[in-house]
Amino acid sequence: MEYTTLGSTGMEVSKICLGCMSFGSGADWMLDEDESEELIERAIDLGVNFFDTANTYSAGESEEILGDVLSHYDRDEQVVATKVRFSGANDHRNAEGLSRKTIEQELEHSLDRLGMDTVDLYQIHRWDYDTPIETTLRALDDAVRRGQVRHIGASSMWAHQFQEALQVSDERGLVRFETMQNLYHLTYREEEREMYPVCDKEDVGVLPWSPLGAGYLTRPHEEFTATERGEHELDYGTPYHEGPGSEEINERVQELAADKGVTMAQIALAWHFQNDNVDAPIVGTSSVEHLEDAVEALEVSLSSSDVAYLEEPYEPVPVFGHE
Repeated sequence: MEYTTLGSTGMEVSKICLGCMSFGSGADWMLDEDESEELIERAIDLGVNFFDTANTYSAGESEEILGDVLSHYDRDEQVVATKVRFSGANDHRNAEGLSRKTIEQELEHSLDRLGMDTVDLYQIHRWDYDTPIETTLRALDDAVRRGQVRHIGASSMWAHQFQEALQVSDERGLVRFETMQNLYHLTYREEEREMYPVCDKEDVGVLPWSPLGAGYLTRPHEEFTATERGEHELDYGTPYHEGPGSEEINERVQELAADKGVTMAQIALAWHFQNDNVDAPIVGTSSVEHLEDAVEALEVSLSSSDVAYLEEPYEPVPVFGHE
């Protein structure tokens, strides 16, 4: 395993963050408690110390499962991130959004499910157009001062919104967002235009979600819907595999994988590991084998010409993931 400093937090995290959306009973392709435990324990064996979940994943089950497994390990060695914005175990009028009430009650619920007094990274799961960002930041600042949260982060939004949030924090003396979790992979690179220059300037750690394009970059494009997850993405309306250069990129990933004797997923992840924009991609998997492959991808070397070859077919696509 390789490690990196996460933005301005000073925390040392594995260059693979284990995404925990697949834990629980929210969908047929997700893992039950025993299967999730096996995956988490193997991740720790492989040196992963960074875990990302959310109150909304399987209505809180993901947090419960992660917390139960980590309770058997030294808590000081693990970096745990969760999120707030969408409803968790309970769905009611104030279960969603980023009001002070929602943040405070959902944070309490998340800490209870995780079995922790403090979460290392608490992230807003999207922008809330109904709540002033200062209200949200003051609630998060208070959570840090109470010792319930160590650092705060944000997720997919427009760069001007993120810059506004950082400016409000600076002007009001409030805690700042120190991480950005957004959509980014070989067939969706729109974040390079505005968001990543902001993150670089502000020393914000970058944690791409769906670094494999929800599986699009793990198999030939004509086989994308061969799995339940692929069918789920089509039903969800995910468009980030539909760009004009996507099929060519997919084929080039296939070609490089064959040349180097590795999997397509390993090529796509190696591109992240060697990308100056990225701190740690969030790798969500329902397979121990795929997790092991992801760790092995840290050893896959891509030359500058390899990277250029993979990136060359890309063409701009509509922005996705902010809502």
